[in-house]
Amino acid sequence: MAEAFMDERAGGWRSATHRRQWHTTLTTYAASLWEKPVSEVSTSDVLAVLRPIWREKPETAIRLRGRIERILDAAKVEGHRQGENPARWRGHLEHTLPKPGKLSRGHHPALPYAEVPAFVAALRTRVAASARALEFIILTAARSGEVRGMRASEVDLDSAVWTVPAERMKAGRQHRVPLSRAALELLAPRLAVIDRNDFVFANGRGDMLSDMAFKRLNLRAGVEGITTHGFRSSFRDWAGDETDFPREVMEAALAHMVGDEVELAYRRGDPLEKRRQLMELWASFVAAENGVPSRKASRSQ
Repeated sequence: MAEAFMDERAGGWRSATHRRQWHTTLTTYAASLWEKPVSEVSTSDVLAVLRPIWREKPETAIRLRGRIERILDAAKVEGHRQGENPARWRGHLEHTLPKPGKLSRGHHPALPYAEVPAFVAALRTRVAASARALEFIILTAARSGEVRGMRASEVDLDSAVWTVPAERMKAGRQHRVPLSRAALELLAPRLAVIDRNDFVFANGRGDMLSDMAFKRLNLRAGVEGITTHGFRSSFRDWAGDETDFPREVMEAALAHMVGDEVELAYRRGDPLEKRRQLMELWASFVAAENGVPSRKASRSQ
């Protein structure tokens, strides 16, 4: 029924990317409902797929609930089921699940990581500097300001490292970013035609890009209500769900300080090579065309 619903809306999607996002969200997080007859889907079935992610991934869960509700509404119209919609919020699930506003307060709305490959595939069809910058942000899990202010002199192609100076880091500490092969392929042609002090991703006047450029890209791609910063959350959710890397490596990739002062003083090393392996896996996932790679991808030995 879900496939039929998406096929019948062929002319109604904002973009092909939007349809793929529906498909990947439903197959990733609602697999137990995928083959179940729509006439048999119950409230307990819906709760079984929502509860595991309702608190941990509120943006994903909220989108998933709405998509299930719309499919079941369509099934009722087509005569495939009767009775109330078990995925409806008002007067039903609102009495069982915490209100969405309480879950997402203080967080940057993020695209579910299962939908990132489709988003990037669409992004790669655009030639604007803002599209390349946003792709680079996704590949490196960096903050927008770090990438918008990035200059050619900060990149060492030979060692595949981008060094962000302390003054552009939120924590005020220099941060080294290991560059995946995909990130290097994106950077190399740009660095070949600009000077060392130029912005790597500049607007048409050679000035720093604005964050509004990324917001416009998101809207054109048919994804609303997400932020550029939210892609860091997409990366972190993927790393936690789909890899076996230690938490400190994941957090170091985001330039987060983990642990108390004693622990930080003891652990002075920079796990750059472990982070490099993690970012290569992320780049491979982002480039995936068909679904989500197997869970718990192992780092190379």
